[in-house]
Formats: sequence, C-alpha cells, structure tokens
Amino acid sequence: MPSPEAVCLTIRAIEERGVQVIPAADGDDALSAIKKIIPAGAEVMRGSSRTLVEIRFEEYITGRKSGWIDLHSVITSADDNKKRADLRRKSVTAEYFISGANATAQTSEIVACDASGSRVGAWPFVAGHLILVVGINKIVPDLDSALHRIREYAFRLENARAGWAYGTPSTIGK
Repeated sequence: MPSPEAVCLTIRAIEERGVQVIPAADGDDALSAIKKIIPAGAEVMRGSSRTLVEIRFEEYITGRKSGWIDLHSVITSADDNKKRADLRRKSVTAEYFISGANATAQTSEIVACDASGSRVGAWPFVAGHLILVVGINKIVPDLDSALHRIREYAFRLENARAGWAYGTPSTIGK
C-alpha cells in the first residue's frame, strides 16, 4: 500500500490535469459518492471492473435500486446480434460511464486494460461524464511502473476474465 504522502501526491498530480478527485474512505463511501454524482434517470454504462463489484456498485445498478438507465443490461438483454453490436457502439457515448482502472501513477497517468476495449473510446473522448473508481492499492510511482503492473498483474486477471466472459484470451494492445 502506498504511504499517505504518496496518495496525496497522486491526487494532487491528477487534479493538476483538471480531473476532480473525490477521496473515499472505503467501498461504502465510494458507492455513496457515486450515488450523489449520478442523477436519477441518467444513462449509465460501466466497464468491467472488479473494484465496482467489490464496492457493490454492480449489485446496486443491477438491482434496479438506482433509478438509472443501465445500458449494460439493455445491451445484454438484446436478442439480436446486430442490435447488440449497435447498442455497444452507442454505449461509449453514455451520459455517465463508470469503470475502474488497473494502475494510477503518482505522476498522474491512469492506465487500464480490458479485452473488449469498451473503455478506450469512452474514457478520453465521448462519455458525457467519466467516473473512475480506483483503489489506492493501484498507485505506483510512475508510468513505467503502471505499465509493468498492467503486464505482470492486471493482464493476467483480465486474460482469465476474457476467457470466462468471451471464450477467448485477451491481448495486450495500445
């Protein structure tokens, strides 16, 4: 775990890039913050994230308690492959896109990997509002360390998840 000083340094570096950081004491606090940010009736798409499962976000949104439009459920309930593909493309433009990240550098870079690439478009370009839920256990000193964490730790987990979810291994891309 990083020191409190490293956490503060990381938050400061990220905020210097114009990104708002909302520290949370624990998973309950993080879920509470998300509930305050996303208004009722909003379209919400999520990237696959163990962190979101751990803070019970998945349980909350799929339990229909949120009052949000859960685009992931809309996509997975579509019974036509073409319709499902169209919905997936549109989902990256969701009003709110929420996901985790696999590493956060003290120098402000936030890095993620996933088999489908669902975060690739939503993060930097098209989601109306991006919410990243990232545990302090993912803080590393610099970008090289973040990429090392991706290759040596996160990719192994994502590769296993991709095999289970898609029946195919993941790959390391860009």
